[in-house]
Amino acid sequence: MASDRSFVEFIVDQIENAGLITYKKMFGEYAVYCEGKVVALICDNRLFVKPTGGGRVFIGQVMEAPAYPGAKLSFLIDDRFEDREWISNLIRITYKELPEPKGKKKSK
Repeated sequence: MASDRSFVEFIVDQIENAGLITYKKMFGEYAVYCEGKVVALICDNRLFVKPTGGGRVFIGQVMEAPAYPGAKLSFLIDDRFEDREWISNLIRITYKELPEPKGKKKSK
């Protein structure tokens, strides 16, 4: 089941205070970016945040699950995404700990 665009836009609205937030449809689901870094995935209308040490400490009791079959584990945010301040803080923490995206190789 693909995610509803209205759910994606709701999540993006909730985290807009974390930085420049954008999203991109990928394979019927969505990647969520903060300042150009993928910080989360939205799959089947569920929010999966990239795991970081700081995020784990911030969340406390973490629920982890793969966003799709074969994916690495992510933090599954089941209910706290409705708390705008809390979810924005988690996205800021995640953004700070993730490496810069690798540049695309230029073809010769």
